[in-house]
Amino acid sequence: MDQIDVERTEKPEAKWYVVHTYSGHEMKVKTTMEKMVKNRGMQNLIEEIAVPMESYTETKDGVDKQKERKMFPSYVLVKMIMTDETWYLVRNTRGVTGFVGPGSDPIPLSDEEVREMGVVEKRKIDYDYKVGDGVKVMNGPFENFMGTIENVNEEREKVKVFISMFGRDTLLELDFDQVEKIG
Repeated sequence: MDQIDVERTEKPEAKWYVVHTYSGHEMKVKTTMEKMVKNRGMQNLIEEIAVPMESYTETKDGVDKQKERKMFPSYVLVKMIMTDETWYLVRNTRGVTGFVGPGSDPIPLSDEEVREMGVVEKRKIDYDYKVGDGVKVMNGPFENFMGTIENVNEEREKVKVFISMFGRDTLLELDFDQVEKIG
């Protein structure tokens, strides 16, 4: 009897897209879009809508006040699976002028761009690093160098690693996802 190969169709991964809005309409666009997504049951296609904010301190009459402002005025970030339906929903939300990208072809942000923004999502990295562990540097200018962990900073998700370079030990500070445990 012939064996049948069943091909699995995996759900495409949601990507972050940048949406241009009228100035000052970012929060209205976010709220409206979230309602439309909920009403149409599209939560599995449009996962998250964000208006990145940053805190700053304003001093007025000698008094410091904590305030927030939009990091990217006139832009909203949307994590979604691009389909005709999701494109249409976003594009036709009141206050949206369009996607960032050439013509009607939106370009998703790269993982690197999302990481650099640091405001959208900070994925928690599972680790089991300890002082004294041997590691290999996975990327960056010291890629493929081997070293030993000197310090682990869980809060900042960083490790300090001694690598041997030109016969001398050099201390590097690296992100958890830049190293891989060896041995």
